[in-house]
Amino acid sequence: MPLDPALHTRIQTLLNDHQVVLFMKGEPRAPQCGFSAKAVAALGATGVEYQHVNVLADPEIREGIKEYGQWPTIPQLYIGGELVGGSDIIEQMANSGDLHTALGMPAPDRTPPSITITPAAAQMLGDAVRNAGDGYALQVEVDPRFNAKLQLAPVDADAIATEAAGLRVQFDLAGAQRARGLTIDWVDDERGRGLVIENPNAPPKVATITPAEAAERAASGDLTLVDVRPPEERAEASVNVPFSALDDDARRHLEALPKDTALAFLCHHGRRSAEVAEHFRNLGFTRLHNVQGGIDAWSEQADTKVPKY
Repeated sequence: MPLDPALHTRIQTLLNDHQVVLFMKGEPRAPQCGFSAKAVAALGATGVEYQHVNVLADPEIREGIKEYGQWPTIPQLYIGGELVGGSDIIEQMANSGDLHTALGMPAPDRTPPSITITPAAAQMLGDAVRNAGDGYALQVEVDPRFNAKLQLAPVDADAIATEAAGLRVQFDLAGAQRARGLTIDWVDDERGRGLVIENPNAPPKVATITPAEAAERAASGDLTLVDVRPPEERAEASVNVPFSALDDDARRHLEALPKDTALAFLCHHGRRSAEVAEHFRNLGFTRLHNVQGGIDAWSEQADTKVPKY
């Protein structure tokens, strides 16, 4: 079916106005499908600025872009008005360095990372590789949140690879940068039984903070207290120290703060605030706290005048 001329012009104008455009499902901070997430991760690793179009919010574009470029799936990446392809092609180009070239950027650093595999882990992983048969290696993926995943994969001559404890270990381009200094161990103790991966590049974990300490530090200006509850809950029980309510404007302001800003998050019982704190951790913030027990604990430990609800 021919593309509507008005829609064709709309897409063409968008591509003319922006050097790099990604048509995707969702937003870069919250992709709504795994393929879009892969495309966002690949582009994010280059550091390039790009325009994104959430096709889920624009049904006309969602169908029209498929017809425009004669490409049946989403996501789609355009550079200089030309279709590059979908997530598989974007990933392949990112890993080979071709994506940097297409974007007019310097070649990426493909230096293999130095990692440590302890003897106990090497024995277990070595057995797994040998049992898989000839032509297999250990594949390590480290996502933007520094979560590591290990799996067996065919030996890829083009992969970034290193040797650790006698094992070939392969990485994609972005994962290789995030894996520098990574340690893989095998434990069988009070921590449990299995592989333990330590990554020195990961942001520090969210710490718990008592309501009393959070109140004292917020009052002194040593810490920014962020109440993630909706307005109706804050109206029922509000703290008596300076705080920031997490509306859209406040979120944008907080996300733009220096990454070493001390932040503490508060909700009703502590669960919602923990989720928001993890979001900021994934953005690279390094001094994060979750108020233990939420506003209920605050009314018991920090200010008895604050009602429970």
